[in-house]
Amino acid sequence: MSETTVATPATGATTKTAAPPAPWWQREDLAYRHGRLHLGTADLDALARKTGTPAYVIRAPRVIDKLRSLHRAMDAALAPAGLGHRFYYAIKANRTPQYLSYLAAQDLCGADICSPEELLHALSCGFREEDISFTGTSLGTEDIAFLSRFDAINVNFDSLSALRKYARACPGRKVGLRINPDRGIGYGGSDMLQYSGIEATKFGIYLDRLPEAIAIAEEHGLQITRLHFHAGCGYLDREMEQFAAVLDASRAFIDRLPGLTEVNIGGGLGVPHRSGDAPLDLNRWAATIAEAYGGYDFTVAVEPGDFLIKDAGVLLTRVTYRERRKEVEFLGLDAGFNLAMEPAFYGLPCEPVPAAPRSAPEGRFTVVGNVNEALDKWAVDHAMPAPEEDDVIVLLNAGGYAASMRSDHCLRGAARTVLLLE
Repeated sequence: MSETTVATPATGATTKTAAPPAPWWQREDLAYRHGRLHLGTADLDALARKTGTPAYVIRAPRVIDKLRSLHRAMDAALAPAGLGHRFYYAIKANRTPQYLSYLAAQDLCGADICSPEELLHALSCGFREEDISFTGTSLGTEDIAFLSRFDAINVNFDSLSALRKYARACPGRKVGLRINPDRGIGYGGSDMLQYSGIEATKFGIYLDRLPEAIAIAEEHGLQITRLHFHAGCGYLDREMEQFAAVLDASRAFIDRLPGLTEVNIGGGLGVPHRSGDAPLDLNRWAATIAEAYGGYDFTVAVEPGDFLIKDAGVLLTRVTYRERRKEVEFLGLDAGFNLAMEPAFYGLPCEPVPAAPRSAPEGRFTVVGNVNEALDKWAVDHAMPAPEEDDVIVLLNAGGYAASMRSDHCLRGAARTVLLLE
C-alpha cells in the first residue's frame, strides 16, 4: 500500500498516512490520473462533456491485447499436446461496425455468427467467408436457402431438422454439428447463464440423438468434420472443475465421429464483475483443454466474445438527480437498463463509478435509470463519493452485450458509440 505525506497546519510537521486502496477494477489502462478516470489516454469526464451522454466507449487495443494473451496461452498448452487452435470472435457481444472492421484487420481471429444478417454484417466489416463460423438455432427454410449460397463458411447445425434440410439442399458438403454435452457452466453457478445441464434446452443435439444425425449425413453424403458446443457464459477460475466436466462429457461425441478436424468449445470465458471475483487464469484454462483433448488430432476452436470486449467498454452517463426517499438515497442517471440489460436480466453488474470524484464524504446510493420500469436499477446500496447533478458516472463492463442488446423501450434507446484506438 502506498503512503501519502500530509502537513499538519499548526506545527508544519509532516506525517505519513496510508493511501486508500485502489479500486478492485483498476488496471493500467483504466485508472484515475490526477483525480480523473481514464480509459487508455481518454479522460472520460471530458469525453462525456464533448460527445454527450449516454455514450458507449470501446478501447480497441484492450481487445487485441487480450486476444494475443489467449493465443499465447493456447500455443503454450496445446502445441505440446499435438493440437492446433483458432478463435472466432462472437459478434453478438458487440457488433459495432468500426470495431469489427478494426478487429478483422488484425487477422487474429475469425467471426462467430448466428443469423443470416450477422453473416452479411461480418462480411461487410471485412471478415473472410472462410474465417466465419455459423451456429444458429431454430433455422427455417429461408435460413437454410440463404446458407446454401455460401460454400466456404463453417456451418454447425444444432438440430436434426436443420441438418436434414441442409443435406437435401447441399449434399456432399462438409458440415458441423452443435451438440449438447448435458453439462452446464456459468458465472457464479447462475442457472440463467447455463446453456445445458440444468434441464433440456433448445441448444444442440444430445448424445441419444447423435446416431440419427450421423445417419442423415451418410444418406446425403455430408461429411461431419466439426463439432460445436457452448455450455454457458461468464465462467471464471472458480468454475474450472465445471469446465473440465463439460470437456470430459464432449469426448463421448468426439469418439463417435472419427473424421473431425475441428472441435469448437464455444465461448463463455468471463471477466470479473465484483470485488471478490478472481480473473480467469488463462494458462490453467488452456491446460485444462490440453488435458481433455491430448492425443486427438484436431484443431480446438474457441468463440470469445465477452472476455474480449466486455471490460474494454464503458457506458458514459450523467447524474439527473439525487434525492432521499424514506431511508434510501437515490441517484438517477440519464441511461436506463435498456442500454445494458445484463444487470437486470442476469445479475451481472455494470459497476457505477464517478469520472471525476468530488472531495466529498462517501455515501451509499441506489443508482437508477430513466426507464419507467421497477427493475431499472444499476446498483443498490452502492458506496461511492457523493456526486452532484450533471456529474459524469461511468458504468463499467459495458463493452459486451450492452449496445448489441439495447432496445428502444420507452424510446430511451438513443446512445452514441466512441471507438478509442489508443
